[in-house]
Amino acid sequence: MSANEQHYCSCLTIEDLAPEVRKVLQEQVRGVLLKSAKWPDRSIIKIRFLDGEPELQRRVRKVADEWDKLANLTFSFVEHGPTDVRIAFKPGNGSWSYLGTMCKSIPEPQPTMNFGWLNTGTGDEEVRRVVLHEFGHMLGLTHEHMNPTGGGIQWNRDAVIRDLSGPPNNWDHDTIERNMFQKYEAKQIVATKLDRDSIMMYPIPKAWTLDGTEVGFNVNLSDTDKKFIKDNYR
Repeated sequence: MSANEQHYCSCLTIEDLAPEVRKVLQEQVRGVLLKSAKWPDRSIIKIRFLDGEPELQRRVRKVADEWDKLANLTFSFVEHGPTDVRIAFKPGNGSWSYLGTMCKSIPEPQPTMNFGWLNTGTGDEEVRRVVLHEFGHMLGLTHEHMNPTGGGIQWNRDAVIRDLSGPPNNWDHDTIERNMFQKYEAKQIVATKLDRDSIMMYPIPKAWTLDGTEVGFNVNLSDTDKKFIKDNYR
């Protein structure tokens, strides 16, 4: 599959919140995005599906459970009542999640996570890739290529913008900047050395870099993913 045929997941940050909500949170998350998005240890995170076929919901829960087993947290899937995380399957709206505890600031019944291209016919590998990635965002993890310890990916910006601004992603300039080129400062995040095998690492084709660097499709949690989440959710 070529770069301009691949669906890319995105994460939503404070800039995506409604203005009235963003104003309240501005001081809370300024400069320490990942750290302040971390759920308190032993949190019970209530999760509700807003739609989707029962079988697809079951598959999502099964994959998400891989994170739940590693973190000192509990994913509690419920059918009714107030929830922290709400999952939709709205086609044409991409696959995305708000970061960490920012989910709690999204008013009911708005979704905090969406799987825009997953359906009952989607293969198991793609379901794993997307669900693990978005639940990583829900736990407060950012994209791995934004890691300030990454040594600097030499982006071919024109190629990245060209491919992601067209179908099937159709991202606008701000979405591309936020998800591809933004880097966090070391003081903003808890980070390990760049992990090319991380589930939070985007697939990067050669055409997107100036030095021929490329990264394949990661569909499993890497050893570093597992250790990192255990160390940070004790």
